[in-house]
Amino acid sequence: MMENHCCEQAARRVETIRKNIDKTAVEAQRDPAEVRLMAVTKTRTAEEVNEVIAAGIDLLGENRAQELCARYEQYDLDRCEIHFIGRLQTNKVRQIIDKVTMIESVDSERLAQEISRQCRKHGIEMDILLEVNIGEEESKGGFPQNELEEAARRIAQLPGLHIKGLMAIPPIEDEEEKARAYFAATKRIFIDIKHKNIDNVSMEILSMGMSGDYSQAILEGSTQVRIGTALFGPRNYPAAQL
Repeated sequence: MMENHCCEQAARRVETIRKNIDKTAVEAQRDPAEVRLMAVTKTRTAEEVNEVIAAGIDLLGENRAQELCARYEQYDLDRCEIHFIGRLQTNKVRQIIDKVTMIESVDSERLAQEISRQCRKHGIEMDILLEVNIGEEESKGGFPQNELEEAARRIAQLPGLHIKGLMAIPPIEDEEEKARAYFAATKRIFIDIKHKNIDNVSMEILSMGMSGDYSQAILEGSTQVRIGTALFGPRNYPAAQL
């Protein structure tokens, strides 16, 4: 009985978020099909994740290599793929390279070089997004805006990698107008690089917007929103992490 209740609750949350995405996309005069919903699995159990997969989620976002490796075999991945979206240390790349279809959080050329090296070692290719530090915050990773294009040109030449777009995590803002300004600035960079027609840089995905601001992100052009709390409820952090 409890299991059925949890599955029904997950289905309701997925439906609510999809309706909000569709409504916002229409408001922005966009096709709702342009916006993909990602379930962010940080601190969640495999059981919780499988419930949202059963409810129709087909994309997971993993923040931590250790969590991904611990839960990977328990996931129902017949209908679902995984992207890595968290801060990724170079020495962790080898742990996740064969478990994800995209690494969204490429925030340095050094990391890109290691992903390329691991791709060659495993005989695979990897789609990546470049993370832009749109708020120029010291506490966050990502390329500075004025360095992004040249970095993209160099990374695009690395074997095994394909740049598919940008990812951004703007500063948290209480005012919707300020939040939208960061998303709009990221979209301008996205369009600018797209128009440069750089070899091996396709600019198909603009990943921005989370539980508290995904509507603003969609209004400004996001093609992928990363939803955790709104989908699963508040996080339960282990005591050691508090």
